[in-house]
Amino acid sequence: MDTLPPLRALQVFDTLGRCQGVVETARRLGVSPGAVSQQIKQLEDAVGLRLLAKEGKRLRLTEAGRIYHASCAEAFESLRLARAELERGKLTRSLCISALPSVLSKWLAPRIYTWRREHPEIDIFLDGTHSEPSHDGNRIDFRITYGERIDPSRTRAELFHDKVVPACSPALISGRTLAHPRDILDYPLLSIDWLPKFSSPPSWRDWCAVNDVEDGGMRNAQLVFSLSSLAIQAAIDGEGFVLAQTSMIAADVAAGRLVIPFPAGVALLSPYFVTWQPSAFDHPHCRAFHRWILMQGREQQSINDILAT
Repeated sequence: MDTLPPLRALQVFDTLGRCQGVVETARRLGVSPGAVSQQIKQLEDAVGLRLLAKEGKRLRLTEAGRIYHASCAEAFESLRLARAELERGKLTRSLCISALPSVLSKWLAPRIYTWRREHPEIDIFLDGTHSEPSHDGNRIDFRITYGERIDPSRTRAELFHDKVVPACSPALISGRTLAHPRDILDYPLLSIDWLPKFSSPPSWRDWCAVNDVEDGGMRNAQLVFSLSSLAIQAAIDGEGFVLAQTSMIAADVAAGRLVIPFPAGVALLSPYFVTWQPSAFDHPHCRAFHRWILMQGREQQSINDILAT
């Protein structure tokens, strides 16, 4: 015997639980407010409990409704993911790549255009996120991530190991001579802090220790960014010195948007990796991308070794 309430009533309840308004629920589902109320009554009759209560002009979930809605929302999200997976399965000539946001914007995106010109028939999906792909979520063919967050069950290969170096806009130091690394402390310092998502990259104090610079002259107030790409852009805009990863500033240095007065760098704790689904290699274009991205990693390592000592 099927004891599930009507699916339409569950869908209405899921939507109403998120926006907690009959009119808004009706607008989102393209039905009348009366139809929403009718579906909620059917659901409450089916489960034998009050799921919603009025609070002024708004509705709120009862305690039972809150617990039931959490399960309903999870179930509908699973259905949405399953539908997305089916839609992705229709695209046999597609490539889905997930990467950390700054890696995507400063490293992968400028390079992917070259690969696309060589494979114009492939649809490419780029997803910038800190969240690691789940095994049961949308299919991600490749993921570029930082070493310490890798799922040990995933197949992987190291791309490159990075260092941070101080960089700034040429305009910031135009007409001035920086004779010693300590002279950088006279300028605003742009900092990067990845916590709690990852262990943060080396700090200005770490850099001072490596370069035998007394950090007592460091300004107490620093501008701190959670995204490396934002800190780098601030440096390009002339806002100060950024302690940036060589992989993310190589193109800006080559284009003259940034300069590195002192190339002594500090290594990050972990390397960057590319991971992939084992099933990705069932497709020739994924195998081609795998070869290409590993070559890009080797080239980047060579550049890193040149930019930072």
